[in-house]
This record gives sequence, structure tokens and C-alpha cells, in this order.
Amino acid sequence: MGCPHGFIGPSLQFRETHTLRFGIFDHLDDSGVPLAEHFENRLRLVEAYDQSGFESYHVAEHHGTPLGFAPSPAVFLAAVAQRSRRLRFGPLVFLLPLYHPLRLIEEICMLDQMSGGRLELGVGRGVSPIEQGLFGIDASEGMARYQEALDIILQGLSCEELTYRGKFYSLDRVPMVMKPAQRPHPPLWYGTSNPDTAVWAAAHDVNIMGLLPAPRLRAITDSYRAEWRRLGKAESALPKLGAARHIVLAENEGEARAEARQAFPAWRANMERLWKQRGVPFTLPIPAQFDEYQQAGFGFAGTAAGALDFIRQQIDAAGVNYIACGIAFGTLPAASSLRTIDLLAREVMPAFQEGSLGAGRATRG
Repeated sequence: MGCPHGFIGPSLQFRETHTLRFGIFDHLDDSGVPLAEHFENRLRLVEAYDQSGFESYHVAEHHGTPLGFAPSPAVFLAAVAQRSRRLRFGPLVFLLPLYHPLRLIEEICMLDQMSGGRLELGVGRGVSPIEQGLFGIDASEGMARYQEALDIILQGLSCEELTYRGKFYSLDRVPMVMKPAQRPHPPLWYGTSNPDTAVWAAAHDVNIMGLLPAPRLRAITDSYRAEWRRLGKAESALPKLGAARHIVLAENEGEARAEARQAFPAWRANMERLWKQRGVPFTLPIPAQFDEYQQAGFGFAGTAAGALDFIRQQIDAAGVNYIACGIAFGTLPAASSLRTIDLLAREVMPAFQEGSLGAGRATRG
């Protein structure tokens, strides 16, 4: 992939990473209830994430598909900012080819200021050429549009007046009156499936996330760490190298597995629905049933003790230091998601705190 260049400054948000950190990744996919109820259910979960020690909440952006009911992430995240106090949050990712960068600069600044500097800024071009096509964007131009937009956004967040000349955007002395709370910009995130992107990400202190099998993700995290060390950067300042994993927990393994099996097909069907409608082959390596999905390492349903083993396996196999849990998906009832949050917070996450046995495993790789 061609690399954005020139304007990414070091983030002030990266801390020493001696523990495995936990976050949330949410497609905000159709849950089978009326839309207003769907949004309120998710915001109640946000309140629970905030109170239970999760570090960050990441929401996807999708268009024209029930896979993503937050097509304007900034609108939903403005509500997240008001329903939480410590939880960091952000898009994973803003689909930059679909925005005018000036408008997005202003929205980024608003979200960061409204939350007291809690925004995590995910950027990308998007994985679906179909969704870009809905906006009249030629998918072959997606990367070039993304690069220009990112350059403009990062310049605009840290300057007083913006001038830019590019293929897609031309700006002349635009006053930058909006400023983010975090300088020079909120921490950056990039969703990745390619080890080559890790070189750019490591060079610019960008957090990464993947919904990939552990061996593929390990190739990316190994590449990231190799570049990080080559550049002489401190191991203690290593950004988050994350895996997105669906998790359903209960006191009884059979109950958790049954709920996951029932809820998963709706999410999986929505994952490829737009592709099927347009007659485009769906090539993402995602099994159709939850049992196969869990066997491939994409998720886990069971008890808290089983989740401990699963997460430790993911750390070793994928080389990650961050797990973004998919706790609400498909037709899973909100009460089930709340139970998973409680069990994770009480019986799983403490095992990976600094000084614990779990933390010792978490820092390997």
C-alpha cells in the first residue's frame, strides 16, 4: 500500500504497555429490534463499558447495509461522548474517500473537545468497493483519495491556515478555527490485513486492528514490531496491536454456545448481504457458522475460565497486546451482552493486569 506522508506527529496518548488492554469493536449491526430501540440498547451498553474498565469503544462505518447502522459515526459517537465519562472512543474507521476533509476536520475537533480529549481517530479507505460506488467513487481511486484526505486532515488539525494542492482537493488559505483537545491530533488507528501496512503504521505510531485469523495477524504484528525496533523506538511506547474477537460468556458453557450460535447467522448474513445483492464474490475468510468461526479463532463462547485460555492463545498466536471484544452482534439480546461484560470485567480482565500471571503471558511475543 502507498503510505500517507509528512504530517503525523507523535501522539501524547501512548502509555507504557505492560498489560493486555481490552476494548470494544461494534459494527452496530441490525439486532432485529426497532432502530430507536437498537440505538438506545447500544448506548446502555456503552455506559456499561465505561463503568467496567474497557479502555476504548470502536464503531465501524458502513453504508447501504444492515451490517452497519452507524453510517455517520460522528453522530453516534457524539451520543457516546455524553453517555460515558472515561471510555475512549472513535470510528474504526472513518472512510476518508467519502468525506470532504474540511468537514471531517471540524467533526473530529468537535468530538474531541466534547469528550474532554477521548477521541481515538481511525482512518481508512474501506474494504468494500461496493459502498464506495454508492457514492460515485471509483474504487481504483480510493487509495489516492484516502492519502490526500489524510494529509489534509492531519495538516488541518495542527495549523492555523490550510493551503493544499492535490489531484482531488485544492484548498487556499482556509482558516482552521477548530482545534482538537489532543495535540497535535488524537491517536490514530488503522484497520489492516496486509503486513506491508505495518511498516508505515510503525513509523508513524499508529495503532492497528485486524479481524483476521491469528497466523495472518501475527505476520502483521511481527512486521510492526520489527520496524518499531529498527527505528529504535522504546518497547514501552509500543502502540496497540489489536485483534477484534466476538465473545459471549455465561456461567454455563452450553448456554453461551447456544446463544452465540443463534445470534451469529444474522451478523454473518449482513456481512455479505450487499456483496450478494450486487453479484460480487465475497472473499473475506469468515466461516458461516459460529462453531467453525470459534474453531478458526475469530471468537469464543463459553465460560470465563475458557475465555482466559482463549485470550492467552490469541496473544501467543497473533502477537497482540489489545483485544477488541465484539460483545453485541446479530440478534444477541442486550441482557446477554450485559452478562458478558460483567463476567469479563470480574473474572477475565483482572488476570491480565500488570503483575498478574495473565500479564506475564500478555507481554510475550
